[in-house]
Amino acid sequence: MKSLKIVLIIFLGLSVTFAQNKNQSVQKDQKSSTIKTQNDSISYAIGQNIYSQLKDLGLNIDMLAKSMKDAAVNKSDLSKENIIKVLTAFQAKMQEKQAAQMKAEQEKQKAEMAPIIEKNKKDGEAFLAENKNKEGVKTTASGLQYKVLVAGPGTGPTPKDTSKLKAHYKGTLMDGKEFDSSYKRNQPYEFPLNQMIQGWIEGLQLMHVGDKFEFYIPYQLAYGEEGRGDMIPPASVLIFEVELLEIVK
Repeated sequence: MKSLKIVLIIFLGLSVTFAQNKNQSVQKDQKSSTIKTQNDSISYAIGQNIYSQLKDLGLNIDMLAKSMKDAAVNKSDLSKENIIKVLTAFQAKMQEKQAAQMKAEQEKQKAEMAPIIEKNKKDGEAFLAENKNKEGVKTTASGLQYKVLVAGPGTGPTPKDTSKLKAHYKGTLMDGKEFDSSYKRNQPYEFPLNQMIQGWIEGLQLMHVGDKFEFYIPYQLAYGEEGRGDMIPPASVLIFEVELLEIVK
C-alpha cells in the first residue's frame, strides 16, 4: 500500500503536533459556540492541521469532508481498487512536482555559484602557472605538480593504484588555510589508494616509503567544480604535504 504513504505521513505529523501541544490550554476554544468538549477541541484542532497540510494541494475541501463523513459510516463512492489507483497517481504527480522544484533549486544554486567557480578557476590557474617555475617543482602530463620535501631511501616498491597505504598528511588551500591534518590527530591515515582523489592516486605512485612530497593538485584532479562541504570551496587547487609511511598491502 505504498500509495497510501502520503496520507499516513500527514496523519503521523498531525499526531506529533498534537502530542507536543496536548497540554496547552483549550479554554478559549471551549468558549466557542461550536466547541463544547475536549473531544470537540481535539477534532477541531486536527481539522485545522489537516487543512494547513493540504491547502496547497488544490483539493476540494467539501469533498474531503464528505469523504470523511462517508468513511465514518463505512460508505465510499470509490472502490478500494480505485482509491489505490487515484492515490498512486496523486503520489506520482507530487513526486514529479517535487523533482521539478528540486531541479529548479539546483539550477538557481548553480547560477549563483558560477561567478565564484570562475574566479576560483582563474586564481588556481594563476597560482599553478607561477608555482611550476619554482625551484624543485615538477609537473606531470595531467597537470599535477609536486615537490620532494624529504627523500627516503629510494629503494623498494612504489605503490600501485590498488595498494593500501599508511601516510601522514596535511591539506591546505592556496591561501594557507588548513582543512585537514592527520598530524593534528596524531594518527596516521590508512587508506586504499584507488578510493582517493585522482591527484593522490597519481602522486603517491611516484613515492617510496620514507618520502615526503608536497602536491599541488588542480581542481580537476581533486573535488572538481563542486568542492567538498564548507571546508573546500568549488574549483579549488589543493596543496598536500604527504609522508608515505608504509605500503600495507
